[in-house]
Amino acid sequence: MKQDIYLSLTGKKQQGKKSFAVLIDPDKVNKAILDELIGLSVSAKVDYLLVGGSLVISNHLDECVQHIKQNCSIPVVLFPGSPSQITRHADALLYLSLISGRNPELLIGQHVVSAPAVRQSGLEIMSTGYIVIDGGAPTTVSYISNAAPVPADKNEIAMCTAMAGEMLGMKLIYMDAGSGARRAISESMIEAVSKSISTPLIIGGGITHPEKAYLNCKAGADVIVVGNAIEKDASLIREMSDAIHSITVTA
Repeated sequence: MKQDIYLSLTGKKQQGKKSFAVLIDPDKVNKAILDELIGLSVSAKVDYLLVGGSLVISNHLDECVQHIKQNCSIPVVLFPGSPSQITRHADALLYLSLISGRNPELLIGQHVVSAPAVRQSGLEIMSTGYIVIDGGAPTTVSYISNAAPVPADKNEIAMCTAMAGEMLGMKLIYMDAGSGARRAISESMIEAVSKSISTPLIIGGGITHPEKAYLNCKAGADVIVVGNAIEKDASLIREMSDAIHSITVTA
């Protein structure tokens, strides 16, 4: 099974290098917007393009990913609302298991149903422990998952959840305040989780300023994911990328 992107992530972590991923929702882009995002991402040396959303109500996923692949060499990683949202044209799939919730369908149920299609896709599959943190506003992922997020001030719950995910064999841990979060995940929670695990730590949700991205990386995030803020102002890609890539931590 392919491990190119996973080895890239772990290699960067070992070197103390931070990564920036731009999240693209197929439902919210057309060709013109996509071309702008691709151009800005290439210019800013974005590390990964995440494609997906909580619903993906359109049938543009294949088309969107193919267009990206035809126009740049940035790795495309699927960030699906369900494991069935796949296209073989991407490079890898975050195989998300909602370990912060207690909904069996999003912990393992949907994975069982989609397993044959996921295996046949030929994608690099990266098992990911997905932890939703309260971002101060109801989010699509909380509604769809029918699961309460981890309270924003309960660092120990997030830390123990991440540790459990790692010990269960998850290759990545992804903490997300959700799309449209009013507040991003605190640096203290990121630091607590980062110090308790050795797997790459991905942070997303509510990151609207380069300074916040910078502080999250200083606290221990390995990958910063930004979607909503860039949908509102695509020019932030350059500033976010510069802030994230300015950090090199001695391993």
